[in-house]
Amino acid sequence: MSDALSKHLFLVYAPDLTDPDAFARRMAARERHVANAATLGAKGFIKVGGALLTPESITGGERKLIGSTLIVESTDIESVRKVIEADIYYTSNVWDPKALVITPFLASKI
Repeated sequence: MSDALSKHLFLVYAPDLTDPDAFARRMAARERHVANAATLGAKGFIKVGGALLTPESITGGERKLIGSTLIVESTDIESVRKVIEADIYYTSNVWDPKALVITPFLASKI
């Protein structure tokens, strides 16, 4: 297999927008987002993913979702970007497109 067709891991950091209506948009789109993520996971694209929480969420405060992070597998960064930009959280202005990070990721077992 040529290197151009080799699959690589990528880390996706997708924080939510911080306007007052962002959380409501997240909740309105959540069911479709989760269904799509399950499909992408079944196809082997998403290896692991989940919601980002505020620090207070784990210290007894209200649990608040503030973004998403994923580890995905694909041949190139642009194909990852296309999938992320097609996600309902992206198209519904939940994720902050200016703060979105997609970067190659090298996993290691510790």
